[in-house]
Amino acid sequence: MSRPGSHQVTAPVRRDDPADAWLAHRRARLIWGSVLVTALVGPSVIWMLRSGPQPLLHQMSVLTGLLALSALVVVAVLPSRVRGLSGALGLETLLGLHRRLGILAGALVALHLACVVADHPERVWLLVPMSAPARGQAATIGTVAIAVLLLFAVRGVRSGTHEVWRWVHLSLAALVVGASSLHVLWLNNLVTDAVMGPVLGILGLLLVGVLLVRWGMRAVGDAGEFRVHVVRPESATVSTLVLQRRGRHSGPWFRPGQFAWLRLERMSVEEHPFTIASSAVDGGRIEFTVRHTGDFASRLRELRRGDPVWVDGPYGSFTPDAVPSTGFVLIAGGVGITPMMSMLRTAADRGDRRPYRLVVHARDRADLLFRAELAHLRTLLDLQVTEVLRRPSRDWAGATGPIDTALLSAVLTDLDGAGGSRRHDYFICGRPQLVSDVLDTLHSLGVPEDRVHTEQFAQV
Repeated sequence: MSRPGSHQVTAPVRRDDPADAWLAHRRARLIWGSVLVTALVGPSVIWMLRSGPQPLLHQMSVLTGLLALSALVVVAVLPSRVRGLSGALGLETLLGLHRRLGILAGALVALHLACVVADHPERVWLLVPMSAPARGQAATIGTVAIAVLLLFAVRGVRSGTHEVWRWVHLSLAALVVGASSLHVLWLNNLVTDAVMGPVLGILGLLLVGVLLVRWGMRAVGDAGEFRVHVVRPESATVSTLVLQRRGRHSGPWFRPGQFAWLRLERMSVEEHPFTIASSAVDGGRIEFTVRHTGDFASRLRELRRGDPVWVDGPYGSFTPDAVPSTGFVLIAGGVGITPMMSMLRTAADRGDRRPYRLVVHARDRADLLFRAELAHLRTLLDLQVTEVLRRPSRDWAGATGPIDTALLSAVLTDLDGAGGSRRHDYFICGRPQLVSDVLDTLHSLGVPEDRVHTEQFAQV
């Protein structure tokens, strides 16, 4: 089967059982959730079981310190692209946990210092770097670094400064974790305990292992290396980058709706995330549809056939393969249509007979992407497409304005005749404001929260 402007699919069709995929996803969420909770509270629970009766302030000082250290390790692991973790919990969940646990870690560090000084007031001199021993200096450095890091996190990313902000964030995070680890090591207290020493060692190995996978795998062989097949213009500001995987491949390796990080040099520190737009049936050739805003995206448009591109992925749980749904409502803003195209292309290649309803929100007619291909996909799928423009021309006969209750009510009314809208799943991708507005509208229409899945363009 071929699609307008796309390649011929030759890989064997894979028809996943949605119920099996959903059960596997739930099982993965449970396993990874248990691992994170164990890493977060396990060392503290073990210490409490071994410590026996002690003065309250001393217990609080040790407990808050252990919890802070564990929280810092988990905070470092969450955004480190552990593929199974990302697929189980999803990008937005991981980033939300990363932010909240980061704030918790900062609060625990402050509480730890307060308890240490309250337990022995003379220890306040440990906060004076010039006269403090090494363990005190490490504690001060870590405390100042986490305070600055939280300040930067609260301020957020300024326009055009994402790369600078990212590396400042990473540098401060490394300083916090490194200084905190040295503080624990130089205290020479828990690390010499017959049980707590190995427990803290396992916590450290967890972090080191994740970082090795995160940064070390890219230096191995041809891992993630693709070659440019073609760069295909979609509009004046949007192009599709088509990549061919090097060497032999074993069929599908990502799920529709997932994303990957792209970089233009094997060991480059500059890389950016983009949603995979192509069908998941043929994993040998993948497509990324990119709006050319920013230097990196503009460089992608200038690539030539045969140029190397390194792909780190897939990541994310924004995929219909993870839910046992009877049908789907896909709501996209602008270039947020890319994961929806992967879902629809994959559904067509798999021969999926479930209903799909696509709502596309764009600025004007020129911003509507893949119109010819969507018309073709309507002949292969139970697919209806609703286009909504914010700035329509005078001859525009379609829907206009925001995606409001009236528009979605019409979509849901159509779905009611296709099996009941409450048994369908809703995927929303676009600007944060669009996602927020659509979530409010779906809530007012009584759509269950566990049936709604989102992906926003704003991320750490």
